[in-house]
Amino acid sequence: MAKYKPQHSRLLFIDREINTGRFPNCGKLAEEYEVSRKTIQRDLDYMRYQLDAPLEYSAKHRGYYYTEKNFKLPAIDIKESDLFAVYLADKLLIQYEGTAIYNSLCSVFKKIEDSLPNKIAFDPGNEPSRFTVFPPSNTIIKPGIWETVTSAIRLSRKLEVHHQTPGSEPSLRILDPYHGIRFEGDWYVVGFCHLRKEIRTFSFARMLKAKLLPDAFEIPASFDFHKLTGSHFGIHWSEDEVDVKIHFNKKVAGYLKERKWHPTQQIEENTDGSAVLSLTVNHLLELKRWILSWGNMAQVLEPQSFIEDIKITITEMKNIY
Repeated sequence: MAKYKPQHSRLLFIDREINTGRFPNCGKLAEEYEVSRKTIQRDLDYMRYQLDAPLEYSAKHRGYYYTEKNFKLPAIDIKESDLFAVYLADKLLIQYEGTAIYNSLCSVFKKIEDSLPNKIAFDPGNEPSRFTVFPPSNTIIKPGIWETVTSAIRLSRKLEVHHQTPGSEPSLRILDPYHGIRFEGDWYVVGFCHLRKEIRTFSFARMLKAKLLPDAFEIPASFDFHKLTGSHFGIHWSEDEVDVKIHFNKKVAGYLKERKWHPTQQIEENTDGSAVLSLTVNHLLELKRWILSWGNMAQVLEPQSFIEDIKITITEMKNIY
């Protein structure tokens, strides 16, 4: 045995030996693990009094056994801070409520909870019920779509989908699904579209039907998802990159500095309290929506083509009111 023998490893060893039903005693356990009898006795006392193990000594068999059938010592060693993180992560699952993966994630966390010792101390001052997570809105995915698409991604199998974008007729697409993405309450698959002969992004929620095909595919060596999406602002991207500058007035400049909005961002503070955000993106659609959400507190400074696009949208908005 190695010289480094932490208690938790010994406890798991003792637990396995007891579960064999051979009634191991202190001497046998100490000999096999190469530690003293006193060390094993302390471990047995810890199991009984701290971990509530139903542990008893059989005079007839001269060894230890569990009085409860199928009892097993939890195979996890966890600190209070780790335990709080588990409970908080469990709360964060609400973000996935209504999606196909929600029940599976809840099941995993239930198994984690069931594996924890009952006597782990937890400070009531850190009680997770004092923390609330407001989930984002989720798109509605039709039954069976999630399982089919994710299977195609995992197995590298071609996928047949009936896809419908808003305001258009459904179209039949054959896809090589390369990569799955979760973004702002929706699930997307990035892959090669055989109809358009290019890499495209498809929302799970816009799929009316999905069928796993028997044909396999290989992701080309040239495909690099992180390079493809490196300067994206949202779920859309292209091969072009655009340098954008946006002025934010002093009322919201403080909010601007609180977050990292984009990997390339640079924020220049002005003497009047306003700020200018500079960033490089490869698609303007979602950046445009984000800028408009700030109302008259944000103004695009460059490029000029983007300024003109914003002006047209504002005029069209004005005309409908």
